[in-house]
Amino acid sequence: MNTLNAYLIIGISVLFIVGIKLLASPKTARAGNLVAAAGMLIALLTLHNTNGEYVWSHWSLNYTLVAAGILIGLAIGAVGAYSVKMTAMPQMVALFNGLGGGAAALVAGLGFTHGESSTTFIAASMLFATLIGSLSLSGSIVAYMKLEGKLDKPQTFPGQNILNGIILLVILGLCGYLAFNTTGELSMRAFIGMFVLSLFFGMAMVMPIGGADMPVVISLLNSFTGLAVAADGFAIGNNAMVVAGTLVGASGTLLTLLMCKAMNRPVTNVLFGAFGSGGSTKKAGAAGVAGTVKAIQADEVALLLAYAQQVVVVPGYGMAVAQAQHAVKELVDELTRRGVEVRFAIHPVAGRMPGHMNVLLAEANVPYDLLCEMDAVNPTMERVDVCLVIGANDVVNPAAREEKSSPIYGMPIIEADHAKMVVVLKRSMAAGFAGIENHLFYKDNTRMLFGDAKASLNALVTNIKAS
Repeated sequence: MNTLNAYLIIGISVLFIVGIKLLASPKTARAGNLVAAAGMLIALLTLHNTNGEYVWSHWSLNYTLVAAGILIGLAIGAVGAYSVKMTAMPQMVALFNGLGGGAAALVAGLGFTHGESSTTFIAASMLFATLIGSLSLSGSIVAYMKLEGKLDKPQTFPGQNILNGIILLVILGLCGYLAFNTTGELSMRAFIGMFVLSLFFGMAMVMPIGGADMPVVISLLNSFTGLAVAADGFAIGNNAMVVAGTLVGASGTLLTLLMCKAMNRPVTNVLFGAFGSGGSTKKAGAAGVAGTVKAIQADEVALLLAYAQQVVVVPGYGMAVAQAQHAVKELVDELTRRGVEVRFAIHPVAGRMPGHMNVLLAEANVPYDLLCEMDAVNPTMERVDVCLVIGANDVVNPAAREEKSSPIYGMPIIEADHAKMVVVLKRSMAAGFAGIENHLFYKDNTRMLFGDAKASLNALVTNIKAS
């Protein structure tokens, strides 16, 4: 590597790191995307591999096809970004991540089949990228179907984990053979078999995972895509890809572990536990929950909010489904004008993708300093006059503390039940994605405001303004 290339790599790495750092806040997320994209553009135009080939000149590319591919990709990305509703954002993230994994697998696969594996290390890098990228592609497609409700329950059968383990061992065995046998008809057949089995394994791995764990799955598959890109970088001698892929893989892995910690469950339980029933329901009282459900009307809730001193809002997936984030912002503005202190309590796994609630609220221009993490809100919840739960379910379920037999027992929750009064906005008594009864609904200090969340919030705003 010459000196100029080394300095470029350092500068590009800094841009990638700064971009990821800026993504930590909705206020700076757009700038973070632009900074990271600028780093990648510089890498594409200026860096070359150990053979002196630039990325855009590698393999004697057909520039007409490259330009056509770029334009088609830009068009698909733009249409997706502008037309996909916020409620479908997790699905789009899953698909885009899967396409990234598929692209990484294709790059590695083409390199291997074109005889670019000059050493055992390069061959192993290509095989790793093909395996992980293919797994990410097919797994992300299944994740998309689960988020879309087409596969809303865990798909399990006896001996499934054993079968998946055997398939993985076969894949690893083929990879071991191919690492030392890169040419010949038998090797090409083995490579195709490994590729197909990797695609199947990605599907088989995600099929038994329930909808409640999709945020973790998306994050994990995202880390897989990053690792595949990093392996591609080793394979084609592109240090920028190594840096970018490693950053994505590391951040995705850390996020996966943090979300598992937030649910008090190990990663192995997420991958092999078949947790989450896709929103199945149980009849009230079926779980032996003490207490009765008490309904309340919008005008009564409006009075509670108008004369409160502290209000905490707990958003959940139901808010996304109802597209109620703008109505929430209007309610917060009205309460703030009245001198009410309003905060949002954000659970790490609320919604269907990492940061789902933050994205929704940022779209509605809710001030970022009003968004508080669970650990910051819980110690103050007893001083809160009204806790408004909008479409959240499992993340506020006291069963995590009270019922040792519950599948969510031990999971840290937002302790909404500790507030002086809790108002839950919900369409019905249906269970959340964990498929269990919510003890919060039966607490003495809980009231249920049934109906569409957006319509209920609009009614609250109207009544508060009239009070």
